[in-house]
Amino acid sequence: MIGFAASGAEFPKFYRAVQRFDNSIIANVSAAVRREFGRLDLAPKVRTGQRVAVAVGSRGIHGLDKIVAGVVDCLKSMGLEPYIFPAMGSHGGATAAGQASLLRELGISETTVQAPIVSTMDVVSFGKLPSGCEVFFAEDALKADHVFVINRVKPHTAFRAEVESGLCKMLAVGCGKHRGAMAMHTHGLAANIVPAAECIIQRAGILGGLAVVENPLDRTHTMRLAIPDEFEAVDHELLVLARQLLPRIPIDKLDILVVDEIGKNVSGGGMDTNVIGFWRRDGGEREPDFRTLIVLDITRQSHGNALGIGMADMTTRRVFDQIDFEATYTNALTSGIWASARTPIVMPDDLSALTAAVSKVPEPVRARIVRIQNTLNLETIWVTSELLPELESRSDIQVDRRPLLPEFDLNGRFKPFPVEGT
Repeated sequence: MIGFAASGAEFPKFYRAVQRFDNSIIANVSAAVRREFGRLDLAPKVRTGQRVAVAVGSRGIHGLDKIVAGVVDCLKSMGLEPYIFPAMGSHGGATAAGQASLLRELGISETTVQAPIVSTMDVVSFGKLPSGCEVFFAEDALKADHVFVINRVKPHTAFRAEVESGLCKMLAVGCGKHRGAMAMHTHGLAANIVPAAECIIQRAGILGGLAVVENPLDRTHTMRLAIPDEFEAVDHELLVLARQLLPRIPIDKLDILVVDEIGKNVSGGGMDTNVIGFWRRDGGEREPDFRTLIVLDITRQSHGNALGIGMADMTTRRVFDQIDFEATYTNALTSGIWASARTPIVMPDDLSALTAAVSKVPEPVRARIVRIQNTLNLETIWVTSELLPELESRSDIQVDRRPLLPEFDLNGRFKPFPVEGT
């Protein structure tokens, strides 16, 4: 076993801090889906036997399989024949097989949702917007009589606007497959999402959409069924709620932020810039100011897509060896955010990375360090002693005063801190 002392550097002890978030949840998502369909009667808009294409994205929405199955069940009860198609832009390596595989990993299969899966990358052009942005839409969906979309509403990691991630973005980017996503990112998401969605609503048979908001613990908080004319308003309304619920690190200035893992199942950008700061990708004011950011691993679900690694200052050989550069670069080139795919300083292991980072701090034993699992799971974080006075004065944070001694295995890998009760 290798401890801090073995690295030749002095590091402070860590302490567990638990943030008290809004933990309101929808306990039975299937029942909630049925209630929404009951609240907003779509039956007069359809005829028995018509086909409906259900757009499902790559975002890791909690209970997505149950949500999709509930939507399929409600559509069938209206006499419709639903099928699922991946609406995830360039994700899954921008291939039909890759996107179908992502659906399976999210628990979406013909068996689990009782509907066929149809996956191709073919699109149809709906022409150009005044901005010059060409609007594409999945050919799979246009073969149906109606289209229904499902998406989570949340702050986007690349821009700020009245409408960000939600139903409109699912139409404009997700349903546009690789070509649509490329066009939207090239011409600017903020300016084109809503106009593109309006264009699609006029040209395609959009039946409705189910918008989902999650609480800070990544559980279903709110659901809203909307007809196409309501997409923009519902996206905006729920975005306000999603911003209020967004989990954050409760300290604005740190010497070091240690991120155990990044990944596409954590955030579309690997790490959420709403948490680590937009400046890490786009420049500008350093707020919050986490001076050195270390990434220790990539989630298994990312399959080597390391988008977001470019926002780190330092990483490990373990991360570098896992990177699928083709998938990562495809994602970066599609989004136009090339900086997210750049390679930071690569250190041999976690111990080396932490030692190098702390060497920049004048008094290492007083280093302001926070360690998190990822930018999605921020209820429990680990902080050094220098941060305790700022946290213990807050009623929404509980600090465990028992010190945690960081340990490394024989490969120099940072061992997980024990969870409460172990």
